[in-house]
Amino acid sequence: MGETLRKLGIRLAETRSTALFQLATELPAAVLARTLGIDITVAVTWQRAAAGDSGACAAEVSRRSRQGRRCAPCSR
Repeated sequence: MGETLRKLGIRLAETRSTALFQLATELPAAVLARTLGIDITVAVTWQRAAAGDSGACAAEVSRRSRQGRRCAPCSR
C-alpha cells in the first residue's frame, strides 16, 4: 500500500506528521496516547509542538524528513 501511495505522490512521513499534529491540537495527551498506543511523553511532546509556531515547526519537520531524520515527537 505504501508503494502505491508513493506512486500517487503522497508522502507518507509528511502525511503522518500532519495527521498527528492535527490530533494533538484536538485531543488531550492521555487520550492521544491511549488511542495511538504511544507513550504519554510522546503525546505531550506532540501537543507542545502543535501548540507552538506551527509554521516554523512544519518547516523543521519537512527539512528533517528530507534529510532522512525524524522529528522528536515521531521518535519512540
